[in-house]
Amino acid sequence: MLAVEQIFTEISLMKPLDKLQLIEKILNSLNQPNKTMEEIWANEAEERIEAYDKGLISVVNEEDVFGKYKRK
Repeated sequence: MLAVEQIFTEISLMKPLDKLQLIEKILNSLNQPNKTMEEIWANEAEERIEAYDKGLISVVNEEDVFGKYKRK
């Protein structure tokens, strides 16, 4: 944890714009694309569109979906 504290101390001396750029780099490093997962979701989307076009599935209104979960 000492390294984190040392890094934070250094960061606190940076200009705001430099801090924002660093934050963006850190967030991007955490959000690495997963090609396999992207392909799975792309295939799922295509299958759903095809099923909708063929009349095999219908759409549900957003209000109906979220309305079921609203607290009363």
